[in-house]
Amino acid sequence: MATEVFGVRHHGPGSARSVRAALAEYGPDVVLIEGPPEADALVPLVADPEMTPPVALLAYLPGEAGKAAFWPFAAFSPEWQAMLHALDARIPVRFCDLPAAHQLAMERDRTVSAERTDPIGQLAAAAGYDDAERWWEDVVEHVPGAAVFQAVAEAMALLRDEVAVLPETDARDLVREAYMRRVLRGAIKEGYQRIAVVCGAFHVPALTGLPPAAADDRLLRGLPKVKVSLTWVPWTYGRLAFASGYGAGVRSPGWYDHLFSSDGQPIERWLTRAAGVLREEGIPVSPAHVIEAVRLADALAALRGRPLAGLEEVTEAAQAVLCDGSDLLTRLIQRKLVVGERLGAVPAATPMVPLQRDLTDQQRSLRLKPEASSREYDLDLRKVIDLGRSHLLHRLGLLRVPWGTPVRGRTGHTGTFRESWQLTWRPELDVALIEASMWGSTVASAAAARARSRAGTASGLDELTALTEQCLLADLADALPVVLAAVRERAALDTDVTHLMKALPALVRAARYGDVRGTDPARLSEVATEMITRICAGLAVAVTGLDETAARSMRSLIDGVHSATGLLGDAASRERWLAALGRLGGPPLISGRVTRLLLDAEYVSLDEAAARMSRALSAGAAAADAAGWAEGFLAGSGLLLVHDERLLRLVDTWLAGLDGDTFQAVLPALRRTFGGFAPPERRAIGEKAGRLPGSGGPSAGPAPTEAAEFDLERATAAVNAVAAILGMSALAAAS
Repeated sequence: MATEVFGVRHHGPGSARSVRAALAEYGPDVVLIEGPPEADALVPLVADPEMTPPVALLAYLPGEAGKAAFWPFAAFSPEWQAMLHALDARIPVRFCDLPAAHQLAMERDRTVSAERTDPIGQLAAAAGYDDAERWWEDVVEHVPGAAVFQAVAEAMALLRDEVAVLPETDARDLVREAYMRRVLRGAIKEGYQRIAVVCGAFHVPALTGLPPAAADDRLLRGLPKVKVSLTWVPWTYGRLAFASGYGAGVRSPGWYDHLFSSDGQPIERWLTRAAGVLREEGIPVSPAHVIEAVRLADALAALRGRPLAGLEEVTEAAQAVLCDGSDLLTRLIQRKLVVGERLGAVPAATPMVPLQRDLTDQQRSLRLKPEASSREYDLDLRKVIDLGRSHLLHRLGLLRVPWGTPVRGRTGHTGTFRESWQLTWRPELDVALIEASMWGSTVASAAAARARSRAGTASGLDELTALTEQCLLADLADALPVVLAAVRERAALDTDVTHLMKALPALVRAARYGDVRGTDPARLSEVATEMITRICAGLAVAVTGLDETAARSMRSLIDGVHSATGLLGDAASRERWLAALGRLGGPPLISGRVTRLLLDAEYVSLDEAAARMSRALSAGAAAADAAGWAEGFLAGSGLLLVHDERLLRLVDTWLAGLDGDTFQAVLPALRRTFGGFAPPERRAIGEKAGRLPGSGGPSAGPAPTEAAEFDLERATAAVNAVAAILGMSALAAAS
């Protein structure tokens, strides 16, 4: 009987090649691999043609959200290559780490996460390296053959004996190694003669000698345990990287994949790929650039005494030669090549919860491929397949599986029949799917069940109306009656007008969506008209006694209700709302906004609006009140000042009459107002202000006579002040 322990770095291409070669040379009759034993039955799937790394073993607690653990593997992971070797050789292969049932229970019960010293980092520091990953590449990854494993074992033994890495820094490692020894003893007892163990280099000293079993049995006795399920899930290179927070991650999974898969000339091939990435972005990179970059990388490696150019050398060469020193282009290569955007795939035979299976089927039928890189979809909801995609993405959103993110305000996408989405699949979404499976076995049924549950637990009316909108977007007809009943009940009991105002826009949008998507919007419209009636009845009281902050909040609510009543298409409700606005008083900010809304709706004439502005901006009005009224009236658009000289002159006259201190006091409000205008509007207002009589502008007309008693100097100063507010300081020079 013989046992060989191969200590590896969990994701090292050199280790992967060395393990494959060492196993072929050793010829074991059983292979033990660091990993959860519950996954032994899943190992045969590794040889399935549809299995494409990177993938991960996922252990989760059925029915308990957020409790899961992953064991990722890439093609360049030594453990993955060990599994492939065992399957090709038709010999048993088993996982030998502490079972996931114990690991998840220990993690759940742990109150403080211990932090273990990095053994690779200590060895690198002893060798004079400040980068542990670079040291490992130089000493291990670039050294072919099985002899490296003996050197790694000796180094780790020395480190653990003399530096004492494990004086209770992480007791879980002691427990894990005790279980590994138990599995190893079991393999010996079964009669295997040539046992190969593939594990992290840190554990090698603990497995090269077997102490009495009694000590390990005492350590393993009474461990906490939970019920777990395991499966394979797709993984990404981004999640395999250090930057993702993965403790055993590597800095450059894309680079490691390249080193492992390249048959020869890895530096030349890598820089050629980098040139291809730049060409895709329209950057002119020639073969001569690649040749010079290769020469520079080799020269840098020679100067630094490295056996082969590493990632640092090829990155510096690419930045200097291919990218012309550009950090932006270097980061592009980093994202697309060094880390990579690869997403693995698992075969159809992989155990899945029914919800996962249903989503996989829908992804296939709707031609929505999960991808690690972001991809945008523009959906035309008049097309059957795009409507189905929209329903699926909205249903997943309800289930808290955010595969897609809506893209708002896309140019050219107007109307409710267009949607834009950005889709990015992340490994944690598989966990979210498993957690969501408690709601149902299909995406539609699960989303409907969750919507009904949320209807009973919603904290506010606005949340309920937003849920109504989501149900329509997701085409959840089964859930809609329950949600609407909750909306109607909550609306009838809620006496706070502001709550009704917050909730109305989403409900009206839902009614509009229902019309577009083939859902009867009548029930939604009925609830909306009831809410509008109650809002109109209580609006006057709601705007009384508001401070500045509350007034701004109320202005936004009024804007939302105003837009909603126009979108609803119910003439009686719209007339009722406009009449309520016509009777409304309140703070100057509200009064000015109401006047503007009524003018835009043609409920008051331009003469009436001008009269209201004249009173609000008269000399008898407090400057702060006048500024608030002007901000409310003008907010959002300055076109009225462009097209109506009377209004512009009123604003100009008011500003001209302010003394210096008062002008400074109202300046923040003026900046907010005019800063919200589009640049062409500001430019047009400034030009028109410069042509007002008395402004001193080029088209100001004849100079006033002394009989007119018009003070040109004072008027010019006022115009210049307005121009400065509008960002047109050049007018001051012109005067």
